[in-house]
Amino acid sequence: MTSFYNPLFGGLLIGLAAAIYLITTGKVLGISGMLAQSLFKANKTLPLIFLLGLIIGGSAYGVLTQQTVPFPDIRSPWLMIVSGLLVGYGTRLGNGCTSGHGVCGLARLSPRSMVATAIFISTAIITVALTH
Repeated sequence: MTSFYNPLFGGLLIGLAAAIYLITTGKVLGISGMLAQSLFKANKTLPLIFLLGLIIGGSAYGVLTQQTVPFPDIRSPWLMIVSGLLVGYGTRLGNGCTSGHGVCGLARLSPRSMVATAIFISTAIITVALTH
């Protein structure tokens, strides 16, 4: 039953964090936006705390629950670099990432986020179908 409750509570916490961030700052919570703010804006405190919280929280959960995740096969460094650049470019082109559009945009009934999320999901389905 734990496998049901962990994602449920995780989703509730993500929704709560997104709602609190929207109410307190008037901005949509998304990983790409936080990363961009921490790299390019003058006030970097809140985005850096958020990003550190993601890393520390995820790591702490893995350690405390003794999660084991198998590492994928080693990939080409060039493939990783090109993939990262394409993801970053797509994020900028789409004005946000999956977390911003999928969690916050859909909750706000944003038409742009509905289209973006449909494209994200469709692309993921096609990618999995082609690679498996």
